Amino acid sequence: MMRSNRLLLFSLLCISSPYLGTIQAQATKRDGGTLSAGKLRSLGEEALMSRKYSDAISYYTQACQLEPQNAVNFYKLFRVHSRMKKTEEALKDLNNAVDLDPENKEYRKHRASLLVSVGQCDQATSDYDILGDFVDGNTAQKAYRCAHYIKLATDAYLKEEWKEATSHLNYAIADADQDLDLVYMKAQCSYNARDFYTTVADTGKVLKQNSGNLDAYQLRGMAYFYLNEHEMAINHFREALKLDPEHKGCKEGHKKVKSINKKNKRGDDAKDKGDYESAIKYWREAIGIDTKHILFIKQIMKKITNSYTSLSMHKEAVLEAKKMLKMYGEEDFESVINLGDAQLGADLFDDCVRTYRQAAENSVTDEEKKEANEKVRQAEIALKQSKEKNYYKILGVSRTASTKEIKSAYKALARKWHPDKNPDNVEEAEKMFQDIGEAHEVLSDDEKRGKYDRGEDVFENQGGGGRPRGGFQHFQHGGFPGGGFPGGGFPGGGGGRGGGGGGFRFHFG
Repeated sequence: MMRSNRLLLFSLLCISSPYLGTIQAQATKRDGGTLSAGKLRSLGEEALMSRKYSDAISYYTQACQLEPQNAVNFYKLFRVHSRMKKTEEALKDLNNAVDLDPENKEYRKHRASLLVSVGQCDQATSDYDILGDFVDGNTAQKAYRCAHYIKLATDAYLKEEWKEATSHLNYAIADADQDLDLVYMKAQCSYNARDFYTTVADTGKVLKQNSGNLDAYQLRGMAYFYLNEHEMAINHFREALKLDPEHKGCKEGHKKVKSINKKNKRGDDAKDKGDYESAIKYWREAIGIDTKHILFIKQIMKKITNSYTSLSMHKEAVLEAKKMLKMYGEEDFESVINLGDAQLGADLFDDCVRTYRQAAENSVTDEEKKEANEKVRQAEIALKQSKEKNYYKILGVSRTASTKEIKSAYKALARKWHPDKNPDNVEEAEKMFQDIGEAHEVLSDDEKRGKYDRGEDVFENQGGGGRPRGGFQHFQHGGFPGGGFPGGGFPGGGGGRGGGGGGFRFHFG
């Protein structure tokens, strides 16, 4: 009775088929009569051989309408849908064929194979049990194996044992290669296990076959987000929101990425203006938006460390770098290098040499080893210079200071230590003023700065410790290179020490 009802329902569906207009036009004889089901099957075979799949479907669908109890018609329709890779329709055709002719082992064998490929392995095992020796043992074993791994994967998934579930799913998907649900399930497991590259790869497979899968867009977008590829994340959320503007997950994901990007940019803009305090504030707010975004946080912590160094807040810079190292581990190359940089800025030269050497030992790639060894060389030079005359320390700037920062520091210190401004400690002021001018002369000149950074002698007959005494002439003849302040001398301090008209001329521009 149930089978008769199902056949009646299929007959009604055939009558309302979108192919009906084509069917009726093609199935009418020249004398106005109707083609037989046999003739329609023949025409369907010709169309199939010619790869005219739409025509073949039309002929076979009308054959089903004329002979709704003939399993052959549904089996032939299955062959067309199978060629067109329309798996869902093909399985429906086979179900009808098997229902009409349950003794036909060929139909059942095809259905069992198709059931395995779409991941319905439990149902496939039932067919193989009925088929018995009609199929070889290896073919049947594939279905049992697939069903076994799907069960194990499902159990592990429910227990949130993500890596174990992924392992079982890999085995299941090897057999059920057309089941996108299993692929998406594996993508979810990879995401929860923080294997975002695999998540991207698997959701890409899903979207290639089903471009309307909004959940796959969301999952792939979030995976890109945690890979710190924010633009790719935004693109995926936007594509999904075009299809469904109210999709909750994609709306939330899009909002999160936009918010974190905004805070990060504000920090970068503040840093570019020299407002390091505000930059640090914005960056910490960005980190607070998602404390699990470890790749982004690493990037931000490096910027915060560098900003503290630029502020000469060396204790804070080292603490931030140590915090980053604790988070990411002593094997993390970037974290070790970041600590070394902070120690170098803090003039902890012995410490930074050891830290850079540790980075060289832990390096994985040739590029990392090369970078670490160069850092070691620079730190050893800085250590040597720290025992002589450290121009960076004299000006109070970091070794990575820009020309603008060096010029600004020089102006401020030159004003502070001008001998006319220090009548009570002229001797100390003269020495400091000379050292400041010497530091500026070296660090503002690219060639001399390069030599200094490489540990080479900057001046002839230097012999260590800076310019030879007596060789620095800025106090005797016309002041610093390039002239002086408009009107001569130092503003508000007369033309030079002692008020004489032929005194020093200093240039701070």
